Amino acid sequence: MNGAHIPVLLEDVMTVLQPRDDAIYVDGTFGGGGYSEALLSRAQCRVFAIDRDPDAIQRGIALRERFEGRLTLIHGRFSQMDALLGTHGMTGADGIALDIGISSFQIDDAERGFSFSSDAPLDMRMDRSAGETAADLCNRLTESELAKILKDYGEEERARAIARAIVAARPIATARQLAQVIERVSPRRGQKIHPATRSFQALRIALNDELGELERGLAAAERLLNPSGRLAVVTFHSLEDRIVKRFFAERLGRKPAASRHLPERTASPALFHSIGKSPVTPTAEEIRRNPRARSAKLRAAERTQARAPMPAQTGELR
Repeated sequence: MNGAHIPVLLEDVMTVLQPRDDAIYVDGTFGGGGYSEALLSRAQCRVFAIDRDPDAIQRGIALRERFEGRLTLIHGRFSQMDALLGTHGMTGADGIALDIGISSFQIDDAERGFSFSSDAPLDMRMDRSAGETAADLCNRLTESELAKILKDYGEEERARAIARAIVAARPIATARQLAQVIERVSPRRGQKIHPATRSFQALRIALNDELGELERGLAAAERLLNPSGRLAVVTFHSLEDRIVKRFFAERLGRKPAASRHLPERTASPALFHSIGKSPVTPTAEEIRRNPRARSAKLRAAERTQARAPMPAQTGELR
């Protein structure tokens, strides 16, 4: 794979998944293929790698050829992993890895519109083959709707002022143009991060329904895992981590909490056992080698024998 790609918390994820011969693993967020490559290199296993970004699937072809017959690349959403694997005759998995959020390749590709300095169209779609772009959201939504997205998904304190500035600057066309609009409203003044960071995060999350995808993906993993199968989830900000933390707390047998993305659950037998320290965070040495790992958290658990609830409805595979 591309030498610039550094999988986050790789050894910790491998410790959770325990690669072994003849096992079935799912890399639900293939990205640069780091987890898939490690699994395939360490055991004579099979890996089903899923990504909603067609560019990621294309990048994986060389890895598939290297491990002929053991890597299956699937273009789709990890929230549908059980149905996607079903089309390949698979009804269970022994381990699942999820690395949530944007990949290094998407950040580094200026044409994707994720970078503040890019003059490319403000796109931000994980899958550029369908749906609205971030520019469409900026140009279509009301000031109140934009402010809510910036506050809820970016935890942006100046959400209302930034939303007002976006509406006044319409039409927004490029990532750089949006960043400049935000910077005029919220100048740096010695901040370590760019003032547009939270707003870009918020628009990306809303556009790609990332939090809903995460919740549905966790439930799909729960259905797909065999007894004693393990789930490892790496997150990069508090919104994601809260969802994963709550999911495992509920499945470990604690009182279920409400979710706007999933039907209400009643108390049921524990669906997971806890394993090891939680959360696992990167060492100082890993952060030095890969600064993008600094906010990463790994949470993991092992599936019990209890039967997982089926989804209320299953969307079409796309």
